[in-house]
Amino acid sequence: MVKITKYMGRLVRYKPWRADHFRLIMRDIRRPSAQAEQDHEIHLKASIDWLGRAQDVRRRATDSGGVSAGWSFEDGWLPSYPETSGYIVETFIAAAKVLNQPELLHRALSIIDWELSLQNTDGSFPGHFGEPGSAPVIFNTGQIMHGMLAGYIHFGRTECLSAAVRAGQWMMERQDDDGCWRRSEHNGTPHTYNTRAAWALLRTGLLANDASLNRAAVQNLEWAYKQQTESGWFATNAFTRNRAPFTHTIAYAIRGFLESALLLGQERYLHTAEKAAAALANAQRENGWLTGVYDDGWVPAAYYCCLTGVAQMAINWERLSHVHRNRKYSTAIQRALSFLKKNQVISHEGNAVDGGLAGSVPIWGGYSRFEYPNWANKFFSDALMMDMEDIVIPSTTKAGH
Repeated sequence: MVKITKYMGRLVRYKPWRADHFRLIMRDIRRPSAQAEQDHEIHLKASIDWLGRAQDVRRRATDSGGVSAGWSFEDGWLPSYPETSGYIVETFIAAAKVLNQPELLHRALSIIDWELSLQNTDGSFPGHFGEPGSAPVIFNTGQIMHGMLAGYIHFGRTECLSAAVRAGQWMMERQDDDGCWRRSEHNGTPHTYNTRAAWALLRTGLLANDASLNRAAVQNLEWAYKQQTESGWFATNAFTRNRAPFTHTIAYAIRGFLESALLLGQERYLHTAEKAAAALANAQRENGWLTGVYDDGWVPAAYYCCLTGVAQMAINWERLSHVHRNRKYSTAIQRALSFLKKNQVISHEGNAVDGGLAGSVPIWGGYSRFEYPNWANKFFSDALMMDMEDIVIPSTTKAGH
């Protein structure tokens, strides 16, 4: 009876009988009819156009520069999302050059202005959708810091660096002595994937010549280092306690270690990142699929694929290829990009899903169920551009340039 009530509740929430919803569900049931694979540039342009529409829909609704968190069966277009809008800044900047669309720089600047208007007096940024009373979260603030650093590096806006420093000081105040963040955490639990926030903290410290921020970043990396198991998997890395992590958060943890290792010249962190990345390359199916959740030992723990995680892993494998100057991960990268292309919706209709990527395949999977999250497009766009142009998004030198 409990299961029946649960499924009936989902039917009411997601309305699968609606024509537009039904078409998307049937698309995943009829797998051979998925999107045909085309050149990188075609998929990139469609992905960036989708992000632009996600920004425009919120601008029309609220006159803000933020990017909608995405489109869902339940709610349609969602509110602007400060966390992911923050790191979309660097995607728009890169795409402006790759696609020769300078107007994307104005989109990036609009996000920056909006984020600056949201910063709290203590230096933090609001969590969730930034609504009044939304408590700040360590990870979210860290991702917005990446956007602030892009504002400083690419546009010379010193107020952006100042905002990042203030945010970093707030992160330090919330950090425990062992380097872990247990306060101001999503679901009230620590997360190994905060390495991606530590990376932002480290970048800020290096740009601002603030050794205290650098030390705090290393402290968190040291705590996170202890969370890696013998298989390379990360404990304490799911959104909630005692759960196996999504591929999405595994990829976050890897990127934080990888980029911090390069900034610090720390081989131990690089090995930590590669141990996990290599394990996922071995777990990848021939068609590019990665299971949405993995348990220790890289045991698949879900029936669906998390598309965001696939895009993020393509980026991680690309970065490791840059570091080693070899093609060790080229097969994994191309499989991942091919899989993502085939699962992107390109209809040329300019509607809510045209150019978008769903959270899960099938769309009713457990990650962002029946949603098209903006961060899926962000990471897909970055992966395509990095493969097309042999560039890194964002800039990765110690000076940040």
